[in-house]
Amino acid sequence: MKSVSQILSIFLLVVLGANAQQEKGITGSNNWLNNWTEFRPNKVDYGEANQILTGIISVNTKLIKKNKYILQGNVYVTNNATLTIEPGTTIISDSQSNAALIITKGATIIADGLETDPIVFTSNKSIKKAGDWGGLIILGDAPINKFGNSASVNLGLDTSLTNYGGNNAESNSGVLKFVRIEFAGKKVSGEENFNGLLLAGVGNKTILENIMVSYAAGDSFEIFGGDLKLKKMVSFKCNRDDYKFNYGTQCKISNSLAIRTSYLTSSLGARCINVASYDKKEEVDFSKNQTLVTASNLTLINNSNNIETDIQSGLIKEAIYIGENAAINFEKTVISGFNPAVILSDKIAVNQENLQKIRFEAMYFNSCKGNIFTEFNENNEDLENWYGNSIFFNVYSKGNNADTFIDFANEKIPDYRLRIGNITASNDD
Repeated sequence: MKSVSQILSIFLLVVLGANAQQEKGITGSNNWLNNWTEFRPNKVDYGEANQILTGIISVNTKLIKKNKYILQGNVYVTNNATLTIEPGTTIISDSQSNAALIITKGATIIADGLETDPIVFTSNKSIKKAGDWGGLIILGDAPINKFGNSASVNLGLDTSLTNYGGNNAESNSGVLKFVRIEFAGKKVSGEENFNGLLLAGVGNKTILENIMVSYAAGDSFEIFGGDLKLKKMVSFKCNRDDYKFNYGTQCKISNSLAIRTSYLTSSLGARCINVASYDKKEEVDFSKNQTLVTASNLTLINNSNNIETDIQSGLIKEAIYIGENAAINFEKTVISGFNPAVILSDKIAVNQENLQKIRFEAMYFNSCKGNIFTEFNENNEDLENWYGNSIFFNVYSKGNNADTFIDFANEKIPDYRLRIGNITASNDD
């Protein structure tokens, strides 16, 4: 790795010089979690539904705030129709019928909530829990890396209505803004779950901002292919991955949160970020783009009050997992309280070519048991030499969460921005 380390200054000096002093983690002059988020959704009384949503919606339809809607079974928006949802509207999902809302390819959802009037999808149970209902699925015609540039979502759905993928990276599936999705992720069969929000083949004209997924039994956000931008996303205490990217996704995600707990996980693994290009090599077309995730100003946090004890007890795993042939570019991101911070697939050779596609710059690693490792390999000297080089401006700390974040312990509206002046320009681990 000596030859690899020597080329660092050649290809990064100019790029990183401007980043050293920029703010890390989620940013904002004010706490942008105010007003629209809900960190105690089980304590909210959403009232009784007075309207039913069921079957197929094939004409333009509008849901209005004064009504409360019960989502029954798999509801499909088809025939290029637009489903418009007024700010402040509540959609209560029926747990007995595996309720899910599917926006099919060509159709559109306009769920344009307000900071003071968010749109809410939640469970109809009096005592709500993760996996009470299905989730929200949006299907588009942006590129994916599967052969034929097309695939379908199963999950017990009508696969004739769940095709996604195409050639239109700039396609528009509508707007999701100031939206909450609570207690989704119902188990389908075996090891399959719905997710809070599945975005498959979604194009970059779709607006996806200020979306909170809470207590999902599957992944909070799962992205299959597409070309999209995510801004001010919040994943709160899900059982599986907070953000999962696969099948050639080209995604830019910024100013977003993942809040994990040591006591909610899955036997299949649960991470803040899972980046893959495929599940099986034979299903993908390597002439197409493989997955690339560009992330800036994320905060990935385990909300334990006693991180060291939880790590020793085996309750905490890695925050980020990178699969073979996937590429990432992370900068100004906080990773706090994991074991370790990052794991690379054992199929990724540690060499110059691969490490130039897996970039961590101006990061803040806090209270992690180790930083970056290859899967099944405890010797990470080469990786530490690479990412620990001062030219990357990565920072290491051992602070507890209460001292690291502005208002970590607030159960109602926490503030996960870093405390001012908490970062020092140190490269010591």
